Amino acid sequence: MRIGLQLGYWGAAPPDGAGKLVVEAERAGFDGVFAAESWGSDAFTPLAWWGASTSRVRLGTSVAQLSARSPASCAMHALTLDHLSGGRCVLGLGVSGPQVVEGWYGAPFGKPLARTREYVSIVRQVLAREQPVRNDGPHYPLPATGPGTLGLGKPLRPITHPLRADLPIWLGAEGPRNVAQTAEIADGWIAVYFSPRVAPLYEQWLDDGFARPGARRDRAEFEVAATCPVVVTDDPVAEKAKVKPSLALYIGGMGAAKMNFHADLFRRMGYPEAVEEITAHFLAGRRERAVAAVPDELVDDVSIIGDREQVRAGVRAWREAGVDTLLVGCRDVAQLRAVADAVLGAQDDALPSG
Repeated sequence: MRIGLQLGYWGAAPPDGAGKLVVEAERAGFDGVFAAESWGSDAFTPLAWWGASTSRVRLGTSVAQLSARSPASCAMHALTLDHLSGGRCVLGLGVSGPQVVEGWYGAPFGKPLARTREYVSIVRQVLAREQPVRNDGPHYPLPATGPGTLGLGKPLRPITHPLRADLPIWLGAEGPRNVAQTAEIADGWIAVYFSPRVAPLYEQWLDDGFARPGARRDRAEFEVAATCPVVVTDDPVAEKAKVKPSLALYIGGMGAAKMNFHADLFRRMGYPEAVEEITAHFLAGRRERAVAAVPDELVDDVSIIGDREQVRAGVRAWREAGVDTLLVGCRDVAQLRAVADAVLGAQDDALPSG
C-alpha cells in the first residue's frame, strides 16, 4: 500500500504550512503528493512550487479538470512538470460536472465519456511526439475547423521533447461506464470515494474495461488510488464528525439537483434515503441539518479512523479490496507522521517473517 498526500484545492486563501507538509511527507515515506482544482486554485502550480523542495515523491494532479485547458495545453503542463521533476509527474484528469463546466468554463458538458476518450488520445499523441498531432473527433478537432476558423491551422509536434512518452494518466471516475473506460484507456483510476464493502462492484466495472480489445493495461499493471480520510486518534467519534461536512457538501452541493455524480455513487453504496435527505437540506440552505443527516455508517464506509491498530486493520482491508494507493489529507506534521506509521506499518505487518 502506497500513500499520497492529498493537498486538495484551496479555499479562500492558500493553506498554511503546506510546503512543510510536502517536505515531511517525502521524509516520512509517502509515495506522492497530489493537488486538485475546482474553481479557484489550479492543480499544477502548487506541485511545481512545493514539489521543488522534493526529490523522490511523485507529483500528481488529482484531478485536473478537462475543461480547464485544451488537451494540447494540458499535455504541455504535464511534460513541463515531468521534465522539472525528473520524471515524477502523474497526470490525473476528470470531467468535473455540468455546473462547473458550463457555469465556470463556459463549455458544454455533454458526451463526457467521448470527450474524455478524445482528450486522452490527444495528450498521448503529444507525449509520444511521433508525428504532428491530429484529431478528427467532434470535441477537440485538430486542426480546428468550422465557423470562425481561417482554415490555416497546421498540425504540430511539441517543440520540447517530452521526457516520458508513457507518463502515467489516471482518470477520476465514479459511474460504471466511466470506470470501465478508465480501465480501458488509462494507467490508473482515482476513486473519489471508495468503500471496500462494495469492492466487487468496482472490480466488475474495471474488468469490463480490461476485457475490451486494445485495453492499455491489465489489472496487474493498473493503479487504483482512492481518496480516504485516515486519522489515528483516541477519539474516533469527534474525528468522524469532522468528515461529515465534506461528505454533505459533495452529496448535496457538488452537482445539480438532478445530476450529481457523487450522490449517485452513494446511492449505489446503499444510501438512497440518506442521499435524498442530505440533498434536500443542502439545497434548501439547511447545511447543519444536511451534515447531521450523514449516517455514521457512511463515514465508516469511506474512511479509516481509529487508534493505531484499528487504522492498520483498516488499511489492510482496503488493500485486500484492491486499493494500491491511499490519497490522504493531513492537517499537520503530527497527523502526517501518525498516518505514515500506521499505513506503512500495516504493510510491514503483512510481510512474511524470515
